[in-house]
Amino acid sequence: MARNKNYEYTQADLDNHANQLNENNDAYWQSRDYDERPDDWESRSDDNSSDDSSNDSSDDSSDQK
Repeated sequence: MARNKNYEYTQADLDNHANQLNENNDAYWQSRDYDERPDDWESRSDDNSSDDSSNDSSDDSSDQK
C-alpha cells in the first residue's frame, strides 16, 4: 500500500489491502479481474507460486554474477 503522509488509513482500508493479498479471499481474485474466487483456486494459486519462485531464483543467480 502506497504511503501518503496526508491520509490516515482506516481499518477498512487496511482490511481491504490484506484481503487483496489473501488468496483465500474473493477480494484477491476480484482485484485480478475474476468475478469471484474460482473453484480450483488452490491449484491456480499453487501454479502462480511455483512460477514466482522460479523467477526469483533466476533473478538471484543473475545478481550474484
